Amino acid sequence: MSRTVAPAGSAGEVLTAFLRLGVSSFGGPIAHLGYFHREFVERRRWLDDECFGQMLALCQFLPGPASSQLGFSIGLLRAGGWGGLAAFVGFTLPSALLMFAFAVLSARLSGALGQAAIHGLKLVAVAVVAQGLLGMARRLTPDLPRLLLAALAALLIAIGGNAWMQLLVVALGAVLGPWLCRTVTARPGDRLSLRHGRRGGTALLAVFAVLLLLSLAPWPGAPPWAQLAAWFYRAGALVFGGGHVVLPLLKQTVVDPGWLDGNTFLAGYGAAQAVPGPMFSLAAFLGERIGIGHSGALGATVCLLAIFLPGLLLVAAALPFWQALAARNDVARVLAGVNAAVVGLLAAALYDPVWLSAVHRPRDAAIALSAFVLLAWARWPALAIVVWCVAASLLAVLF
Repeated sequence: MSRTVAPAGSAGEVLTAFLRLGVSSFGGPIAHLGYFHREFVERRRWLDDECFGQMLALCQFLPGPASSQLGFSIGLLRAGGWGGLAAFVGFTLPSALLMFAFAVLSARLSGALGQAAIHGLKLVAVAVVAQGLLGMARRLTPDLPRLLLAALAALLIAIGGNAWMQLLVVALGAVLGPWLCRTVTARPGDRLSLRHGRRGGTALLAVFAVLLLLSLAPWPGAPPWAQLAAWFYRAGALVFGGGHVVLPLLKQTVVDPGWLDGNTFLAGYGAAQAVPGPMFSLAAFLGERIGIGHSGALGATVCLLAIFLPGLLLVAAALPFWQALAARNDVARVLAGVNAAVVGLLAAALYDPVWLSAVHRPRDAAIALSAFVLLAWARWPALAIVVWCVAASLLAVLF
């Protein structure tokens, strides 16, 4: 039996609740969903199980950071547009500030010990991406057709690993999904109660589409902040599968054009495992290290807002239409094909850049493998894995 949804609240109430989660939600996107259910369904009773499941299904369907989109949706239901904004700020701000602080400090980490610590963070990335790939493969490629689609996607990325090839792989998954995933059926839920309707949803979808087209257009004479905003918006708009899958898109965004070197990029990704809140807060680290006119704060702000904006626009636009879409089997099969292709995309990213950039000797492979075992089977928390890899890397230098 579902619980009664609590009466509407205020944006301040939403901000307080999500700020508490923003400083305590360790463990990555899947763990965040558990935190949200416990806090807003079981404890606060802001919504019932059916409503929570309905919004969760939508956030998993859409590109973007699923846990942040779910939190934003809960804020929308609770206190309208200001509530959604409050949920985003409360959940994201702590991790963004921590990643910004790490970016500032990492620029001063020179010498053997500092470089060893950064190398340990790159080994964290190996373990975390491998564990994420294993979990996604089990859930999203449960049969041979989807497994073969994932393998094809990984092969295409390995052959032509650029941003356009990644888009082609996602599109290929969408095209082949209805044919390869004919056994997949839709799971519709109950109607959601929102303060904006289909007209508002259409307007938000138009804003999302216009910004996406602008981000895909060439901007050779644009100022650096506009180029960064376009590239990070594109990454946030086209990533399916959540935090780990944004890795290859962000590599294409900041490493391949020469904004950052691969070592700094992977060190930031490893550090993102040690902080609470959304994985996309990595954008604050990348923006600070890139800088715009020697302003790390401006770079961090532009990159952070640009990567989150498309996912939030999409979920707000889709919520009024979700009831009809969720009941369609063809939509569910397209999504299944996209998700299988995403597994292949992540598998390719595990090899290049993660493995190639972090593992240079047998000792590195041993540290990364032990971290993966501790994470995937011993169920160590991500923060403990960070401590283990950094400590092992430092000890290797000292002894």
